[in-house]
Amino acid sequence: MRTYVALLYSIILGEGRRVVMADLKAMAEELGLKNPRTLVATGNLVFEAPATNVADLEQRLEAAFEKTFGRHVDIIVRCAEDWLKLAAGNPFPDESAEAGDQVAVRVMRKPAPMGAAAALLAYAAKDEKVFSVGGDIWVVFSRERPSSRLLAATSHKRLGVGTSRNWNTVRKLAEMVGSRQ
Repeated sequence: MRTYVALLYSIILGEGRRVVMADLKAMAEELGLKNPRTLVATGNLVFEAPATNVADLEQRLEAAFEKTFGRHVDIIVRCAEDWLKLAAGNPFPDESAEAGDQVAVRVMRKPAPMGAAAALLAYAAKDEKVFSVGGDIWVVFSRERPSSRLLAATSHKRLGVGTSRNWNTVRKLAEMVGSRQ
């Protein structure tokens, strides 16, 4: 058995409706995934399954999600080893230690296009940073601006399928999978 992390792009099902994490865990169990558990109510699922192709897991989870909840949602899956590598590759450790909620990574299904991080700098405020590591895009958001132009700029249209998580969530998921390898 191998440990995996699955990230839902969205848990919003419609106006005033969200995925309940207990229902997400039940869906995973129905798929035959072992020991499903969630982290915060934002669509983070950790589970065990026989070693398999990540793309196959993504397709299975997305199909089950649509069947269960009536809506398609992109789901990004990483094996535990890859998640730990992602967490260890954080290019902003000082900023993460100071304000983990202001540092985020856009976890990509396929690596972001070459030059994507550089292109995103055009949307960054002077105190914001962008860096690509292994095809994922790391961002330090401004503490001084309530909304960042970078957030809208990291869209599916510009970068491809992916979803963002802040450093606090990345770190906690790494702790969850690190003890299960």
